[in-house]
Amino acid sequence: MFNFDLQYTDKESNARAGLIQTAHGEIQTPIFMPVGTAGTVKGVHQKELKEDVQAQIILGNTYHLYLRPGTEILEKAGGLHQFNGWDRPILTDSGGYQVYSLSHRRKITEEGVTFASHIDGSKHFFSPEVAMDIQRSIGADIIMAFDECPPYPSDYRYAKNSMDLTHRWLKRCCDHFDQTRGLYGYEQTLVPIVQGSTYPDLRRASAETIASFDRPANAIGGLSVGEPTEEIYRFTDLCCQILPEEKPRYLMGVGTPVNLLECIAFGVDMFDCVLPTRNARHGLLYTANGIMNMKNAKWKDDFSPIDENGPCPTSRFYTKSYLRHLLHSKELLGAQIASLHNLSFFLWLVGEARKHIMEGDFRQWKDTMVKDLQRRL
Repeated sequence: MFNFDLQYTDKESNARAGLIQTAHGEIQTPIFMPVGTAGTVKGVHQKELKEDVQAQIILGNTYHLYLRPGTEILEKAGGLHQFNGWDRPILTDSGGYQVYSLSHRRKITEEGVTFASHIDGSKHFFSPEVAMDIQRSIGADIIMAFDECPPYPSDYRYAKNSMDLTHRWLKRCCDHFDQTRGLYGYEQTLVPIVQGSTYPDLRRASAETIASFDRPANAIGGLSVGEPTEEIYRFTDLCCQILPEEKPRYLMGVGTPVNLLECIAFGVDMFDCVLPTRNARHGLLYTANGIMNMKNAKWKDDFSPIDENGPCPTSRFYTKSYLRHLLHSKELLGAQIASLHNLSFFLWLVGEARKHIMEGDFRQWKDTMVKDLQRRL
């Protein structure tokens, strides 16, 4: 069921507009995917994700869903789509990022990773095969290969050994995936991940290696883990020059609105990041005119809409003063309103990028937007 139609390419950059077909519907690219780590985007109803945010695809996380509610419950429910009521595409991270982020709780071997649960300290083991089986149980449309994400900075030897391990694990993921079938009557798509830290020869070798597996899409991982923004751009550009044009490219874990636009210009089609919702809960809002810290005193008696001309209906209804009050009072509604606002803006932004790619003026529009997006209001 997975298919990618590359519809437009910008003449002055490598930005692309395309259409991905999955078993649970179409995805217009470039696209931003809200992160629903434990089967939910924090504080946002699925109805709001569809109608207000206009999300086309959301993420789940294999590690977290494996621990809670567990694969037995997910299989009894008929998969994550049935469990959480989301009838559009879902992508799952393999748990490889937790190998990085839970470094104090895990041990890596050739066979896989043993880790202690952050919930109760119980021991668990993930191998490439186990990661595939869990993602079969979750039932996401797009599932990720099990990889190791090296920390930044990493010395060359560690980065190379880590990359080589990721490639060996990818072979095992593909073999096991191809020998099994989905549990819920529709096809799933396995996506490999480029690693190689911040070493050009490793990044190049990894991009070439995963491209040789000829899967329907490819991902760029191991960026946005502490390296300077210039390095994110440098290695995203390098990978996009190698990864095949006819397949979608997914940049994992990136990033700010400016990051999205700059990386779209390199040829990235898919993004995810916790930033819009995490920052929303701390009162940081993104708009087409710049960034607003809603906890600042300047909004205390500002009774104008949060974003009068913005894409989010909720932000056009509530006032800046009211949102500031909710956030300072630690009312749950404040985090919900702010999250809806940021997610709506991110989806609007990639939608506008798509429109300008198709109209042929993406580069000029992007350069203007990047300046506006960085302004502090």
